[in-house]
Amino acid sequence: MKDEIDTANSSPVQRGRWRAADTQRDGGGEGRSAAPSRAPSTPSGSPSPARGGGARRKRPSKTRDNLVYAAVWLACAAPLAWLAFRAFTGDLGVNPIETLVRQLGVWGLRLLLVGLAITPAAVILKKPRLVRFRRTIGLFAFAYVSLHLFSYIGVDLFFDFRQLVKDILKRPFITLGMAAFALLVPLAVTSTNGWVVRMGRAAWSRLHWLIYVIVPLGVAHYYLLVKADHRPPLVYGAILALLLGWRVWRKVAAR
Repeated sequence: MKDEIDTANSSPVQRGRWRAADTQRDGGGEGRSAAPSRAPSTPSGSPSPARGGGARRKRPSKTRDNLVYAAVWLACAAPLAWLAFRAFTGDLGVNPIETLVRQLGVWGLRLLLVGLAITPAAVILKKPRLVRFRRTIGLFAFAYVSLHLFSYIGVDLFFDFRQLVKDILKRPFITLGMAAFALLVPLAVTSTNGWVVRMGRAAWSRLHWLIYVIVPLGVAHYYLLVKADHRPPLVYGAILALLLGWRVWRKVAAR
């Protein structure tokens, strides 16, 4: 669930920093990259001026890192807890099944957009360590989308798979949603560092470019699903266009 389009256009020093940040979980518990990262050196062997004239940058404390990472987890899990509380208290409206299924899908789409926003935020704010959270946010997005699908199949259709096949063939928004989910599965499965090593970074990066197909499919799925107020999916579409436009502009400007 990572975004490699921007690191490819950065300097060698920047790429080294981004790879190191991208393959380590906040707090150091998710694993390290296949090749240890070394500080760039000048021909004489001294530390590069890009590292601050040889001064070693102070790493945030492990306790602080763990607290930040825990906050990201809680923020991603909070919508699910809130939906569960509303379901338990009977506060999901006149059509609780539809509300539950739709809200799970909406939160999945929101987290996919947040994952795409991590790279621009890291570049603009000059905080490359933000990329650490792309994997976690992406996996939470996959969890919400999976719950969205399974709640539709189990709670709405009562596991009537023949009806599911009919819906996929006859209802375009279901077709698009299933296509997005099918493409999202290999990204979730290969999101670990082990898969980066097995596949090779180049092949792994090409596979994860599918995110640029998945998110537009999700927005289109939501737009076709809505019968009356199309403003929310249009807002998400505008956000997506902005995030993709930023990437295109950055790639063109780097030439």
